[in-house]
Amino acid sequence: MAPTASAFSALTARVDEIAQELGGEGLAVSLYDYGTGLQWSQRGDRWFHSASTIKVAVMLALFGAIDAGRFTLDSRLHVRNRFISLVDGTPFRVAAGRDADKEVHASIGKTMRIGDLARHMIITSSNLATNLLVDLIKVDQAQEMLARHGIRGVELARGVEDDKAFEANFNNRVTANGLVALFRVIYERRGVLPESAREMLDILFEQQFRSGIPAGLPSGVRSEARIANKTGEISMAAHDAGLVFLADRKPYVLAVLTESEANSDKRMDRIARVSTAVYKCLTDE
Repeated sequence: MAPTASAFSALTARVDEIAQELGGEGLAVSLYDYGTGLQWSQRGDRWFHSASTIKVAVMLALFGAIDAGRFTLDSRLHVRNRFISLVDGTPFRVAAGRDADKEVHASIGKTMRIGDLARHMIITSSNLATNLLVDLIKVDQAQEMLARHGIRGVELARGVEDDKAFEANFNNRVTANGLVALFRVIYERRGVLPESAREMLDILFEQQFRSGIPAGLPSGVRSEARIANKTGEISMAAHDAGLVFLADRKPYVLAVLTESEANSDKRMDRIARVSTAVYKCLTDE
């Protein structure tokens, strides 16, 4: 059953209230509910720095290459920490101290399974794993994959920590509507082999960063829910996007993007509060 008018009004008012904490423009929300067909957004087409949410696009492109037979999840890749800047071809490295995952750095000089690198890229947000996979699949082929799926609002321009490219404004960008479209492709298995879609969801279900969308669900609901999400945080941005599977209900897709003062301690809390408002609207609680 579609949300009541009062529930929908309460959602809109609550999102507006949280947006005012960010100057009115620093919050974007997009929602698609498989249970009711509801599609709704506020500032859904506003561009934000992607932070680590772009890694879901890298994963989709990776599995597209696997489906095409270029390699398998069991293929092994040499782990190195030397990459080439998009701007001038100079080498750069991913700083271990700024990476959320130490395990991939510990494997430098060895090889790792591509499937394991994909898991590290998503569940612990490894930047080193991300760059290894971006180099493997190539940016232009990843861009073609997004275009082939009709995903607008997600732009993959480069790997991560390429500071010279960042300074030259070659940046990965997303919109809330774009991230919802990306997750819908995975869930609906559009143009993706069923086993690849299942594997991507299984990886996302293991996400270790849960202080955004998952934290907004009531504790009793959260303990029974399954959430396939990907967060992203940099100095002035905090995002979360994913699929929320509640008991006895079709899932919904939610993306919440924020820009705020650098390193604010309230950043993920705002995302959780939006998640709470969305949950209350859809369940009329």
